[in-house]
Amino acid sequence: MERIELEPMGAERSGGRTERADAAANRALILCTAERLFRERGVENVCMAEIAEVAGVGKGTLYRRYANKGELCLALMDTQMTEFQDSSLTLFSGLTAQGVPYLEQLARFLRSLVEFTDIHSPLLVEVERAGMIQGVDRLNLPHFWQYMTVSALLRAAERNGELAANLDLEYLGEALLAPLQVDYFRFQRYVRGYSIERIGEGLRALVERLGA
Repeated sequence: MERIELEPMGAERSGGRTERADAAANRALILCTAERLFRERGVENVCMAEIAEVAGVGKGTLYRRYANKGELCLALMDTQMTEFQDSSLTLFSGLTAQGVPYLEQLARFLRSLVEFTDIHSPLLVEVERAGMIQGVDRLNLPHFWQYMTVSALLRAAERNGELAANLDLEYLGEALLAPLQVDYFRFQRYVRGYSIERIGEGLRALVERLGA
């Protein structure tokens, strides 16, 4: 089976620039303070002005680093997203070497994405609320990397003869991720009362229906 080519999200975002020591210290202080306040009071109950005050930095310093709370939340998720991407790419490599069908790989990826979204949904709410999904720098956004991953697995499945004929893969990539958009995901979890197991199995059933 062929290898799917995927790059980690934001692989080129650093641009080779070195962060000044004082700027790095301010960034670490801001993130540490925000993480503590979010944990104690909930993300939705903490404002940017309060983060600046508790961290002991000026509002200008905070807003030069993070234009809104969505950007700050995305920064807090950076390490976890990188780890999730790395583990996903390692998983795909191993499964492909074992000859596991790409549709099965896709189902497993979606299940792991359900768990990731559930854990990080409070932060993701702020990312989407800030309108960052429509931002210019899309390569640094969670949804874009997820879409590229799902799209790559669908194309690989098509080339491997696993899919029914004449499917609109571009649309299907978005459709499979739609239940994981954070607002609708939280509706499923907290209004409809669906467990993460039920959501994961539902997505697996959709993937299996795409089979040839």
